[in-house]
Amino acid sequence: MNKKEIAEIRKQFKPENAAINNICGCYVDGEKEKKLMFRQAFLSLSEEEVFKYCDIFRRTLSGTFGKNLWNMEFPMEQERPEGTQAFLLKLRDDALADEGLLEEFYDKVITSYVYPENYLILLMDATYDIPGKSSDNLEMFDASDNVYHFILCSICPVNLSKSGLCYNPVSNAIEERVRDWVVEVPVKGFLFPAMTDRDTDIHSAVYFSKKPEELQEELIEVVLGCPLPMSAAGQRETFNTLLADTLGDRCGYEVVKNIHEELNEMLDEHNLSEEPDPLTLQKQDIRRLMERGGAPEESLQSFEDAFDAISGEQPALLASNIANQKKFSIQTADVSVTVNPERADLVETRLIDGKQCLLITVDDHIEVNGVNVRTLPWPKSEESEE
Repeated sequence: MNKKEIAEIRKQFKPENAAINNICGCYVDGEKEKKLMFRQAFLSLSEEEVFKYCDIFRRTLSGTFGKNLWNMEFPMEQERPEGTQAFLLKLRDDALADEGLLEEFYDKVITSYVYPENYLILLMDATYDIPGKSSDNLEMFDASDNVYHFILCSICPVNLSKSGLCYNPVSNAIEERVRDWVVEVPVKGFLFPAMTDRDTDIHSAVYFSKKPEELQEELIEVVLGCPLPMSAAGQRETFNTLLADTLGDRCGYEVVKNIHEELNEMLDEHNLSEEPDPLTLQKQDIRRLMERGGAPEESLQSFEDAFDAISGEQPALLASNIANQKKFSIQTADVSVTVNPERADLVETRLIDGKQCLLITVDDHIEVNGVNVRTLPWPKSEESEE
């Protein structure tokens, strides 16, 4: 899926659209005990409940691909009758009505999800009549020929509200506030099946994690059975290692700066094109990027072997995960310098008195701990001249 398709699905999580059919839930305590299980028709909920649930479901499909959202493809063995994909299809096709299947699903989550406190597992099933599109790309809501039937799972922490004082209008007094168990925003979840090219794709799912570095490998393996994606930090580390190993002793400041400038230009061009799919860099894309950045040819001869050894089964890297368009950072053991990426040219390396130094070009404005300081020498006084 891409960001446009995700946005299209998120729009269905509104009370007026009525795409959601049923919701189910399982409340789990810190001891991994099921305290409550329920199933309700969505339209039987109160208006306030409907808004709260819709907000949770929208948040389960929020963020950016490669950081919070991942397209997951099922391996062939998981599409067999005993596989995870077949199990999820049964769950969806039964519209969450089979209590045995639901309890088996909850048990899969409980045994694999690592969380020491209380949480709520939410499941919903929905049907979306995908509108057709005219030749000029306008939606024709009366010409739908595809029905997208899907389930969405959201895992939400449940925590006690903060203690404090409140005003009680009944007793007209300031009293201690009653602490309630509050369902918070989702931290994990998935959409199944995916919607690819505005059609049902039973061979894929979309996984969500609020924190990009906490993917929960066991949860993905048990519930989805898909290979664990490389996190955003993992992709960034892979790219940095690839640069260092390929360039070796030629991995200088200017080359690395030029490579990142080229990468940011590629991202700018991609964003201007309004392409819904994120910019991905295959092996040859990264090689060309290094060439354009000034990497010497003799260093690039070992690039492909280095890429295969470092990236493993990761066929491509997301450009947004390895670039930083907000800042350009330079760090030594004791000093950190952050520069506007568009003005990285203000910093250069220079050998001064036999020592490697960073030289920063400045204008007449410098602040030290928020205090404006002078950049020009003080004029000599008459006494000092005498």
